[in-house]
Amino acid sequence: MAQLTTPAPAVSRRPKVRWWRGVVLLLAGLYFVVPLAASFWFSIDDPQGISFEAYTGLLSAPGFLDSLWLTLGLAVVTVLVLLLLLVPALIAVRLGSPRLRPVVDVLCTLPLVVPPVALTAGLIGVLRWGPDYLMDTPFFQTFVFVQDPDFPLVLVIAYVLMALPLAYRALDAGLRSVDVRTLVEAARNCGASWPRAVFTVVLPNLRGALLNASFLTLALVLGEFTAASILGFQPFPVWIYSVGNSQAHMSVAVSILSLLLTWLLLLLLATAGRERRTKTATS
Repeated sequence: MAQLTTPAPAVSRRPKVRWWRGVVLLLAGLYFVVPLAASFWFSIDDPQGISFEAYTGLLSAPGFLDSLWLTLGLAVVTVLVLLLLLVPALIAVRLGSPRLRPVVDVLCTLPLVVPPVALTAGLIGVLRWGPDYLMDTPFFQTFVFVQDPDFPLVLVIAYVLMALPLAYRALDAGLRSVDVRTLVEAARNCGASWPRAVFTVVLPNLRGALLNASFLTLALVLGEFTAASILGFQPFPVWIYSVGNSQAHMSVAVSILSLLLTWLLLLLLATAGRERRTKTATS
């Protein structure tokens, strides 16, 4: 006769407390929070007591809104130019010329080895080139147009070159996670044209990569100081530096607000990407 064996009682295992994770998060939080708290205290500390004048006087500060809107406009144009350059190029390389991927990789990451000072010096040399007898030609007028102080397009050129490696890596990572060729061939078999296949099939699957590239570019433009300062323009980072020479409390207050603005944009982009993935998963 077969012997009946009683199952062994289940042994309850207590979940292991990974205390080191809490320690790491605590140290990381202190690393960011303590300098931010110290800066905030410095911005409100006054010999007569606590004062929030550095924050309440921002809107009336000369040049604050002009420099802020200029920086945001430059950031939007830089993001659009980068996406219009990189997205079609990377999709075309993956679909038509996979052997060119190493060449594109080297070209897009090349600005990493060029310091911003050297890049800006090269732009200055190009902008100063041209003999005087070309002054009335469209060629010379183009150089004058890109240096318009109201909206210096030369800064867009500099920002595009600086942000090119960051945006390229973000988009390349998104393209690696998507089978672009299969998606395009399926859309083409269903009767879609090439532009429709890209806009309705490929780009929706790259929404996370597009958001990441946009945020990295935006963060770079909001904090870039070297090129704008050397070229003689005054976007938001240069304005913060100029204010710091005379009003240190207001300079720190603006720096804190710009940091919080960057974090807010990051949270909005992350939330938008998460909502998109949730809708895709439920549909």
